[in-house]
Amino acid sequence: MQPRFEGFCPISDAVERLANESGLEERGAIYTKREVVDFILDLVGYEADKPLTSYRILEPSFGDGDFIHPIIDRLLTAAQREAGGLTVERLKPTLRAVELHRATFYRHRSSIASKLQGYGFSLEETEELVSAWFVQGDFLLHDFEHDFTHVVGNPPYIRQEVIPNILMAEYRKRYETIFDRADIYIPFIEKSLNALVQGGQLSFICADRWMKNRYGSKLREMVSREYSLSIYVDMVDTPAFHSDVTAYPAITVIKRTRENRTRVFARPDIDRKALRALSRDLTASDLNKKSTVQEVKDVAIGAAPWVLSAFDQLALVRRLEANFPQIEAVGCKVGIGVATGADKAFIGDFETLDVEPSRKLPLVTTKDILTGKVQWQGRGVINPFTDDGKLVRLENYPKLARYLAERRDVIAGRHVATKAPANWYRTIDRIYPAIMAQEKLLIPDIKGDATIVYERGQLYPHHNLYFITSSTWDVRALQTVMKSGIARLFISLYSTKMRGGFLRFQAQYLRRICIPSWDTVSNELRAKLIALADTDNIRERNTAVAELYGLSVADMALIERGASA
Repeated sequence: MQPRFEGFCPISDAVERLANESGLEERGAIYTKREVVDFILDLVGYEADKPLTSYRILEPSFGDGDFIHPIIDRLLTAAQREAGGLTVERLKPTLRAVELHRATFYRHRSSIASKLQGYGFSLEETEELVSAWFVQGDFLLHDFEHDFTHVVGNPPYIRQEVIPNILMAEYRKRYETIFDRADIYIPFIEKSLNALVQGGQLSFICADRWMKNRYGSKLREMVSREYSLSIYVDMVDTPAFHSDVTAYPAITVIKRTRENRTRVFARPDIDRKALRALSRDLTASDLNKKSTVQEVKDVAIGAAPWVLSAFDQLALVRRLEANFPQIEAVGCKVGIGVATGADKAFIGDFETLDVEPSRKLPLVTTKDILTGKVQWQGRGVINPFTDDGKLVRLENYPKLARYLAERRDVIAGRHVATKAPANWYRTIDRIYPAIMAQEKLLIPDIKGDATIVYERGQLYPHHNLYFITSSTWDVRALQTVMKSGIARLFISLYSTKMRGGFLRFQAQYLRRICIPSWDTVSNELRAKLIALADTDNIRERNTAVAELYGLSVADMALIERGASA
């Protein structure tokens, strides 16, 4: 039964709409191949030769039954071999499976009922079992009568904006890990982990974004506090699903224990025999010396991103982190340019923007730095803020008032404007004019390599550009460091990787780069770093940066190998 909420009828109504009307995309339904399901069940030890009637397994979103049918096949096979045999009393507590979508729920409930009758259960016994096993409703709102030894599945991948606001608000009250733009699989993992008994195991196949992204930080922190990541299998570019997906999937096994060991493997063959052998390797008490599985420690440390590849480079980064401060601790500042929410209204040709001169700023965008140098194309952005951060009074700026009024429909329709109608003409981000006048490095978000462009302090960055300013470092010298393999080394480890091998040069990752304090750099090396800012000679640049960090030839070879990967 779907729970009712005293005074919260709109929540139940929202759940009902999703249960009756949502299609595959709205439900985030992606179906998993049988070989992969069997692999996951093997990884958590849910095998037919184990005492499965003493286990309690949960499937939080059973969808097309990819996990449910193999689970029940294994459960019934195990029960037949046990002394008590196939009895309703022994089987009722062993399984709980939840599905929100009503038509899907009843289709698979009926299918499992037919399977049970094939095993000799009467109609009454079958009804008693499927009524105990299957829950139609919202997993995130359902209360279970007991905890579980195992949780497995493929949680739904749904963006927050698809979910009714009233329902999203209720989720936020209940789940600490919903942070920033977290997709709904994040609270699915939180609730599933909380449902485990001590020593219990969760294994999901789902997007790996949360392991590094900002929105996954609270879930990573939760795992590091109370659980351990015992197995990680990178499934990118493997045919793990019945349809192509744009997500970057991974299989994780998380235990409710405090251990500090993670077994890692990447891109297995989707072959039953190969996956069976791999599962034995990943779960062995000791790794065979010839094993291709890697074992690492210290993966989950607080909210820090999880690094699960390039372990040689990781060791180097850990050494640099131990010896040097992060970039913002040495007088540098990482930021992002302005987001307006209505670029067509707020951005235009600088010369012809018909507002008071103090109400517009020259704007630099990614199009202006395609050559690796700034070639301004004459764009400008409207600045509705005073220098102290307050919105200007429109009656004091008649040209600005007229300009904005002509575009009011577009500007006032933005989410930021509807939240505070009196401030309808603000940009999403506050504009700080002082940033325009500072020397800065401009960095596009998504690139295959570090594109670091010097801007001498005449333009304001657009929101698709990150920037770095410094009150201590010479910005040209800093450009040399950031263009070197050092910057890419940090970004490649901590950033989520996009299709085509592109990296995300976002503020959260740029801030992790460690550099020496400027006052520790010799005058001779300072001059060398400044002179190399414009060079295309990668070897000379990296040699100077190696001197800055005290890196060996072997260290630089490792960095350069990573840069060419």
